[in-house]
Amino acid sequence: MSENRDQIVILDFGSQLTQLIARRLREMGVFSVLLPYSADLDVIKSYNPKGIILSGGPSSVLESDSPTRDVKELLSIAPLLGICYGMQLICHQLGGKVSKADLREYGQNTITWNEELLAGVKEQSVWMSHGDYIEDIPADFKLLARSESKHIAVVSSDNILCFQFHPEVNHTERGEDLLKHFCFNMCKATPNWTADGIVADLKNKIKLQVPDGAQVLCALSGGVDSTVVGHLLTSVLGKDRVKCVFVNNGLLRKNEFEQVQELYKELDLNVMAVDATKEFLSELSGVSDPETKRKIIGKVFIDVFKNSIKELGEIHFLAQGTLYPDVIESVSPRGESVTIKSHHNVGGLPKDLNLKLVEPLRELFKDEVRKIGEHLGIPRKFLWRHPFPGPGLAIRLIGEINEADLDTLRESDHIYINELKNNNLYDDIWQAFCVLLPVRTVGVQGDARSYEKVLAIRAVTSKDGMTADWFDFDGKFMRKLSNRITNEVKGVNRVVYDVTSKPPGTIEWE
Repeated sequence: MSENRDQIVILDFGSQLTQLIARRLREMGVFSVLLPYSADLDVIKSYNPKGIILSGGPSSVLESDSPTRDVKELLSIAPLLGICYGMQLICHQLGGKVSKADLREYGQNTITWNEELLAGVKEQSVWMSHGDYIEDIPADFKLLARSESKHIAVVSSDNILCFQFHPEVNHTERGEDLLKHFCFNMCKATPNWTADGIVADLKNKIKLQVPDGAQVLCALSGGVDSTVVGHLLTSVLGKDRVKCVFVNNGLLRKNEFEQVQELYKELDLNVMAVDATKEFLSELSGVSDPETKRKIIGKVFIDVFKNSIKELGEIHFLAQGTLYPDVIESVSPRGESVTIKSHHNVGGLPKDLNLKLVEPLRELFKDEVRKIGEHLGIPRKFLWRHPFPGPGLAIRLIGEINEADLDTLRESDHIYINELKNNNLYDDIWQAFCVLLPVRTVGVQGDARSYEKVLAIRAVTSKDGMTADWFDFDGKFMRKLSNRITNEVKGVNRVVYDVTSKPPGTIEWE
């Protein structure tokens, strides 16, 4: 982001928790950037980092093909924090000894401090996940804490701090305080990553990226992210230069096309609404693979934008509401790891579109987007709508797309969301939705045998969508919801609830 902001670089060695480190630092007011462990040294230096964090990872430093890089050259740039694998790499390279553990340490553990890092704390509950351990620490290092198994848990040296546990997870007591010690005491970072600072940064970037007179087409989905982008661009460039396009792809929720247009009027955006239902559903006909669905939807969106440009006149930029989690899931920062899922708005634009891409929110998480939306004056009822995926109901209808099943899914979702609102549960949940399964089961409806589809409902709590836990509904609510859906929605005779956290699952099913 801005060169005027203190920044911490996080090098990702493959841990599922690396993104949590970034989130924790940003919550503390320190901007963090996530880079692959193999990032070029000049790239790391370009951020002028106040500190560098080496993340955990699934590998062992004892393996010949484990991910590695020169710790000393990193130390020449800024103070280092090693977490789990990062600790082992630092100790291994600086003269310590790493060995395979006979007793692995996974889950909750208690460490005992030899020398207090946190005032008044002698014992601390932490969360561990490692099979190797530090047998001997490097010369000039200080041993600060051991685990229940007497394994070395915390060490330090000049400008180096290492944890054999994960301070970034909620299961570690006072983990945030440990991260604050590194950021503020060791790195001397200033907590200047605030909503007003973020907005000022974004507006400045927009002015630098979009030259005077350039026209922008802003793709609106009806969701929080694209809405904030449209409002932000309009506040900087004006309505005449920011022409928003809201597309009905036939995969929206019940009445959403009309309702969202009313909301955009409240925000005074320059919006052209396009109903492209036939085009999308025609291209998706007979397609069941989720990755293929996403790619088709991305392609048709581009086709619709091409046609819109013909009506709008000359356009130079396409604006999208891409977020950091979209980028992380689509293009892994580690390079060698697998893509979790592609996102139709990640990966650049076709050359024949002849537009440049502007994505102001590309380095932000969802909660940060909501904060800047509040700062911009966007109504809360819009900002706190549950996230809705760009591919819409296409990835909530498992299997082939057809209008009858889409209608079934819409009606079920409409009942579900209304029940959440009627019971004052909507704001307690990060995201709630229905998934229609390509599975039929036998039921009894109206004293007759039925053979209809199964509907899964999902509700999760989260801060940023990177991790999530399922919402623990009251049984009375679940009973009423199931009865309403099976009684009122034709085509559904069974309702099930998804109790999978993220990880191991993702929030959406596809």
